[in-house]
Amino acid sequence: MFIEHEVYIGFRDVGYQNKITNTAMIAYLEDAGGIHSNFAGYGLNDIDRTKKSWMLLDWKIELYKRPKYADKIIIKTWSRKTNKIYAYRDFEIFNENRELIGIATSNWILYDIEKQKITRLGEYIDEAYQIEDAEVFENEKFEKLIEPENYIEKANFKVSRNLIDVNNHVHNIYYMDIANEVLPMNIYGQTEFNKIRIMYKKGIKLNENVNVYYNTENEKYIISIKSEDNKDLHSIIILEK
Repeated sequence: MFIEHEVYIGFRDVGYQNKITNTAMIAYLEDAGGIHSNFAGYGLNDIDRTKKSWMLLDWKIELYKRPKYADKIIIKTWSRKTNKIYAYRDFEIFNENRELIGIATSNWILYDIEKQKITRLGEYIDEAYQIEDAEVFENEKFEKLIEPENYIEKANFKVSRNLIDVNNHVHNIYYMDIANEVLPMNIYGQTEFNKIRIMYKKGIKLNENVNVYYNTENEKYIISIKSEDNKDLHSIIILEK
């Protein structure tokens, strides 16, 4: 089952040269996926009934042409076949002329809130989501990202209420904002990162202090978000132009 979600880029969604930020783009992708989950019966409004919630593990996004303020975009999304644990969702992003301007894929697990453990997936999920065979990245398996041995810069960040979602953790889109805190201003304010890879490892809670590190490697910016004592890795984000 293919779902299409149309949106116009708002003032709050833009940054450098009035173009959409990566945080806003991820939010629109998430919204499209959420609409599909509502149709399938596993959306936000179904949690009280199902006692299950989707948790995001990975993003891989490539933008070919970045939309600007007031542009209309169409996000097309669908679910791919699941295995026993992981569910994959792909996306195509079009402008109003139906020109393909970006693609994305994501990796999810279904969490049983009452049992406090991951739910094994089966045909019931494939049937509910009416899966499709199409994939935007061929054979993408989301290999584990590895931290660099050294970092160039470090920043500290305290989590505030506005970043917390209904699961009482920092919402996944805001990891991008946290990552931006460590980038130099001449990079953050003047660079388009059109290739994005995010791996989520451990949720961040309200009022937690985190350390944010970055390094560069082969023109990639690698950001790690870790606990204050550096014992827990929360996320690794890789940004490329």
